[in-house]
Amino acid sequence: MVNYPDSLSPVFSALADPTRRAILERLASSNLCVTELAEPYEMSLPAISKHLRVLENGGLLAREKEGRNYHCRLEAEPLKSAAEWIAHYQAFWDKQLGALANLLNETETREKPTWQRSRQASRPPDKFPGETET
Repeated sequence: MVNYPDSLSPVFSALADPTRRAILERLASSNLCVTELAEPYEMSLPAISKHLRVLENGGLLAREKEGRNYHCRLEAEPLKSAAEWIAHYQAFWDKQLGALANLLNETETREKPTWQRSRQASRPPDKFPGETET
């Protein structure tokens, strides 16, 4: 088994929130100050700062003070570790889902003729005895 450092827990914790993921997406295109990051959200600056702290703790964001403003930039290296961890398990899931698909196909192939026969047997006749066509 591959051992990963526990530095992944803060990364996944940071990625668990949609607001934080949106912040990272915005930082992927350019560095922004805290007030610029807060603009699209209907929350206070202290609430945005809490999100930024979680991102910093995960190593996904770096803040630099310039005068009275804090400028934020994306630190993408921890995302690489998280992607490698996920890729490790992707092979497992691909194999498991492939086996499930094969089982479902085999079951459908075996049961379909039986189902079709029983459906035809229970189907009401087009005409009842003694009925004439009109």
